[in-house]
Amino acid sequence: MFGNGSRSSRVLALVAALNEEEGIGGTLAELGKFLENSTLLVVDGRSTDGTVRIAKDSGADVLIQNGRLGKGDAVRQAIDYLNTEFDYVVLTDADYTYPAAFLPKMIEILDENPSVGMVCGNRFNNHFQISGMRNLLYFGNRLLAFVHNLLNGVKMRDPLTGLRVVRWKIFKDWKPKSKGFDIEVELNHHVERKGYGIKELDIPYRRRLGEKKLGFKHGFTILKRILAECAY
Repeated sequence: MFGNGSRSSRVLALVAALNEEEGIGGTLAELGKFLENSTLLVVDGRSTDGTVRIAKDSGADVLIQNGRLGKGDAVRQAIDYLNTEFDYVVLTDADYTYPAAFLPKMIEILDENPSVGMVCGNRFNNHFQISGMRNLLYFGNRLLAFVHNLLNGVKMRDPLTGLRVVRWKIFKDWKPKSKGFDIEVELNHHVERKGYGIKELDIPYRRRLGEKKLGFKHGFTILKRILAECAY
């Protein structure tokens, strides 16, 4: 474990990674640039490429996942691992798709609005270019977003976004059930059930660096999580 609870570590940037050597360096460099004095934690799903080496060379702490792998499980293991108090937790992907330049503004929204528990980056705005996302993935994402908003009452334009800033006091006691890419849906509902609102900020979305992990089969897992949260 790490951390001394100092004010300089008030923001934790948490990045789940698996074989992301092409994007992890740029992702961490941007986080370091726009989140001064933050703590960077990479949870690695036993990568077989240079991801871990690059993460360590970039100044990040690295936690190697054990047991069952997946993005949701990475978040759960990070929560169990951490022993430091923060103000906010940044969640982002390791593939360089999400621009860290918008994080200071997202944190500012939380600073100024105590009733807001999480701020999310909305990819689907006037600047969105479908070339940055495969057509099938785009339409699947939009369908899941429609079902999410229809059934669960948490109204978001981009409920599956991977760029988020959440209050530490909401995040630290969370016990995620999700093992994979359905973790975003579960977090939306966790924040809402804690009595906080969710705000969205329009962001651009870049083409990923490296091989795409999200596939058609993951859509069914996300749909099952939406239905499960609806019945909660």
